Amino acid sequence: MTALPKVAFIGTGGTLSSVGRDSLDILDYTATGERLEAEEILARVPETRAVAEVVPVRYRAVTSPGVGFSDWRALVLLCERLAREHADLAGIVIGHGTATLEETAYALSLTLTVDLPVVLVGSQRPISALSSDAGLNLVAALRTAAAPDSRGRGVLVVLNDEIQAAREVTKTSVARLQTFRTQDFGVLGQVDGPHVRYYRRPERRHAPGTPFDIRSLDALPRVDVSYAYADADGTAVRAFVQAGAQGIVSAGLAPGMTPPAEAEALGAAAAAGVAVVQSTRAGSGVVPATRRLAELGILSADNLTPQKARILLALALTVTRDPVALAEIFAAY
Repeated sequence: MTALPKVAFIGTGGTLSSVGRDSLDILDYTATGERLEAEEILARVPETRAVAEVVPVRYRAVTSPGVGFSDWRALVLLCERLAREHADLAGIVIGHGTATLEETAYALSLTLTVDLPVVLVGSQRPISALSSDAGLNLVAALRTAAAPDSRGRGVLVVLNDEIQAAREVTKTSVARLQTFRTQDFGVLGQVDGPHVRYYRRPERRHAPGTPFDIRSLDALPRVDVSYAYADADGTAVRAFVQAGAQGIVSAGLAPGMTPPAEAEALGAAAAAGVAVVQSTRAGSGVVPATRRLAELGILSADNLTPQKARILLALALTVTRDPVALAEIFAAY
């Protein structure tokens, strides 16, 4: 018999690990406070044993709104340790809540040090629910992490039988199973039963080998997101500057504009030495690097969503404060 590939499964909590009141509890399941650890999730999905030799790795079972920089750093170190301890490891799967899954995926895609496929997986329905997507999503993620073709594509996100790039994917629906979408470019590939099929590659740079090393950092530079809306007057921008923000991402009106008073506040922040990046709340499309932005000292986020532009800007500020170098980073990553 052919040996199954070895895949580590790190459980960080989220809906994938949640146990509701009963099988029909698909909305208020967090009220029970019951979340399973990695080995308990695997016990609930015995089919995982048919696709991989899974190494369960305890982390901490939390809801994803509680996941942030300290977890990203810990996961980078944990993945490094797993790769060191298991020379035959084919890949790593991280179970994660869907609320911030795309942010963790992108942060890891910029900071991981291991040259292994790393796949983030979650679910829209708790593992205890009737017709839960948790089990099949986990099986698909294990298959993807074990697939040789998954190497060299950066961190991947797998739900609903679809493989997405960490940089590009975003959550688009509160409860629908097809919530994770890559608006501009579509999926990288699909998981059809035992078949992991790819149709394109991400073009932007990703880990390993980036200049962003967070393993010894206590925190990232403070970067805030200012959300634009009609009549926005810059109050939030000035508050962020007062709070010590080293960077501000503007979630602007499409195609990357803000009301005049907001633009004035952003320009003043840039003049004061705060790195300011213009994104858009539209969720799709590239913010053009216009003369207006240049005159205000504001950089383009390219097509990154505000939440991902925030991550890249914070990481970029750990290696440079030069506006030209920052612009090059946004063009590369």
